[in-house]
Amino acid sequence: MKSPACCSARYGLAFLSSYGFFVAYALRVNLSVAMVDMVNSTHDTSGNHSSSVCSGHSSPVRPKHNHTASVYNWDSETQGWILGSFFYGYILTQVPGGYLASRFGAKWLMGLGILGTVIFTLLTPIAADLGAGYLIAVRVLEGIGEGVTFPAMYAMWAAWAPPMERSRLLTISYTGAQLGTVIALPLSGEICFYLDWTYIFYVFGAVGLLWFVLWALLVFNSPNTHPRISERERLYITTSLKNELSSSGGHIPWGSIVTSRPLWAIVIAHFSYNWTFYTLLTLLPTYMSDILGFSIQQNGMLSALPYIGCGLLAVMGGQVADYLRESCMYPTVAVRKAFSIAGMIGPAVFLVAAGYTGCNYILAVTFLTVSSSLGGLSASGFNINHLDIAPSYAGILLGITNTFATIPGMVGPVIASALTKQKTIEEWQTVFYIAAGINLFGATFYTLFGKGTVQPWAVSSSYSHGD
Repeated sequence: MKSPACCSARYGLAFLSSYGFFVAYALRVNLSVAMVDMVNSTHDTSGNHSSSVCSGHSSPVRPKHNHTASVYNWDSETQGWILGSFFYGYILTQVPGGYLASRFGAKWLMGLGILGTVIFTLLTPIAADLGAGYLIAVRVLEGIGEGVTFPAMYAMWAAWAPPMERSRLLTISYTGAQLGTVIALPLSGEICFYLDWTYIFYVFGAVGLLWFVLWALLVFNSPNTHPRISERERLYITTSLKNELSSSGGHIPWGSIVTSRPLWAIVIAHFSYNWTFYTLLTLLPTYMSDILGFSIQQNGMLSALPYIGCGLLAVMGGQVADYLRESCMYPTVAVRKAFSIAGMIGPAVFLVAAGYTGCNYILAVTFLTVSSSLGGLSASGFNINHLDIAPSYAGILLGITNTFATIPGMVGPVIASALTKQKTIEEWQTVFYIAAGINLFGATFYTLFGKGTVQPWAVSSSYSHGD
């Protein structure tokens, strides 16, 4: 019998994990805004940038007496390496994160991973003063800590998410990542404007410490170990999952996993989507400054708009996806593919269009917002398909796909920075075309080879709920 969602342990987990991903992404993106104020080429006490392609936009004069933070002489290439360095650590702990979560439980892996990221965030201003190499090292260490978060949470949801509520629960959980971006970008801009860039890392570090305390006290690895869950909800969750989880103990079918075509379909889609996502995530504030001429204060606000739309469409898409599967009886695979196509091809079209808006900043911001917003639909597509094809090994599968999907975060900002040395609109058009082309390829590959059923190697008795 279905257990109500209101005040339930599983939805409590969804919201608290959403807060966790809020922290993770706030700590990931705050450097993108801080970077605009950390380097000499864009540091200007008036708050405006006269060196942009388009004419600057008027904004209030910045308070001068508070700005005591250091400013650095880092060129465009160095900035690209600093912005991309997080992902060099992030890629290292994807597969180990999934494996450790499946063996030892996800709660403390997730908690300690984000706590480590928080600690290194608090050390960021000291590292920057010591030099670019030290800052890169700290960002790599942040990435190592944060790399376990998604695999750990997938492993957690394998034990907590009833099959017909997956899209809803996971989109609530992962919308925290969008909210972290949405709030961190404008708030970082305001902090830079009224204080200085160092406070960005102190403020978000404190928010992360609060999350860790709540997570340690309130979260448990499974319904059976939760002391406050109702018996009705516990039975509802465990009964709905009993035919999907493997009973093979500690054995992990690595050979079947790495040769699974449905898994590789997710890998290609995840890699392709993240190329666009990470390019914008790390370089949108730079684009707003260098091309559109927005000040540090306006920059954070406008850079956040695309992620507001992305978060909203992710949550709404999750509701619609589960409704189509549960009430309309659409096959899982059809729903996953439809949402993936809309969430990858749509962003590609509007991203290319944004490159042709010239200095029409209203149209440029609109197209970039629509592009990222449509990307939110993929949260109900390939992004949670791991739990459809192998719930017992979802953390490991996510670790594998996220390892490949981290590569765009490592090379995307470096390539984009190298391609935009002259800071012209034509150079940014090339960056957008590359991202769009990769998105189209990923959507096509996933449509051809994606699946929606539990794979035979992932369960002792193969069970499906609609291919």
